[in-house]
Amino acid sequence: MIDKTYLSDAIDLQAIHRVLVTKLRHHGDVLLTSPLFQVLKNHAPHLQIDALVYHDTREMLSGHPAIAEIYSVGREWKQQSGSARLEHEWRLIRRLQARQYDLLVHLTESARGVLLSQLLGARYSVARERADRGWWWRRSFTHLYPVPRAKPRHTVELHLDALRRLGIQPQFEERRLILVAGDEAETEIAALLGEHGLAAKQFIHLHPTSRWFFKTWPVERVAELIDALHAQGERIVLTSAPDPRERNMIGAILARSKAPVVNFSGLLSLKSLAALTAKAKLFIGVDSAPMHIAAAVQTPVVALFGPSGDIEWGPWMVPCRVITSEHPCRPCGNDGCGGGKVSECLTVLPAARVLAAVNDLLAWR
Repeated sequence: MIDKTYLSDAIDLQAIHRVLVTKLRHHGDVLLTSPLFQVLKNHAPHLQIDALVYHDTREMLSGHPAIAEIYSVGREWKQQSGSARLEHEWRLIRRLQARQYDLLVHLTESARGVLLSQLLGARYSVARERADRGWWWRRSFTHLYPVPRAKPRHTVELHLDALRRLGIQPQFEERRLILVAGDEAETEIAALLGEHGLAAKQFIHLHPTSRWFFKTWPVERVAELIDALHAQGERIVLTSAPDPRERNMIGAILARSKAPVVNFSGLLSLKSLAALTAKAKLFIGVDSAPMHIAAAVQTPVVALFGPSGDIEWGPWMVPCRVITSEHPCRPCGNDGCGGGKVSECLTVLPAARVLAAVNDLLAWR
């Protein structure tokens, strides 16, 4: 064990009983918090650890062995009348207050953390340092952890920095992502694979879409890659979210490709997607939640990154190959070059380079 006596304000885990961890972001962001719950449970098995997330992201954490309860905020609350939204918020606060938390771990930069810190009365609370938020942010938490300024840091490690600031040092193996697909999803995928004559670890899972299209690879490149993989004897399973734009992209890919593929686009829940990916021998995709799901179920990943940072968001603790361009401006974080929804750092990536990465990773296995 690492001596933590040098940290004068380290907390005594044996003196606390209930913890609330908040992450009000998107699916991939929520999944990247999963190691934090396990680290807390490993270091203090007596703890009851709850999560607060957006309702549509609950599946990223449901079934997690270290989580007692999951509470959620509806994204649709913002579109409702002021009185209706206030009622939703107050009901949630009352439910959280009833849990009598001793520790609040706020992993989001939102001001909601200040409100929770004040209304829940937790003895300890930790959030990231935010110089731009002023004194009211600093005084709302008992502990603040710094974010590296000179160099980027993976999001999982940033989450775990909240625990390090409290005196909890995660061990290496504790940092793996955790996603439980569940028996229902496992049964569904076993049946689907059987219908299409697909055996476990005998196909490649390709998820080329994202809700943010500036993160996607061009349709013609995806089709070229599919044809090349088919020529090598690989079987391909395609997936996408149910969103009509994503399904239209899949349709355009299939129209250009000459290879037979199994198309599950728009048909699977997130849990079923995880069960499918776990059966694949390799996953190919872009910076998106399905890529993080592949890492969580330990399926090797080939990931294409454009405007987003691969150091902060790359495949975590899984065999992988990350494909990027040499553009000096990336990662810029913009919504396409000039805000035009198309990212040149992705459009220039050739299919041959992705194919080489796939073959290299398959040979490594």
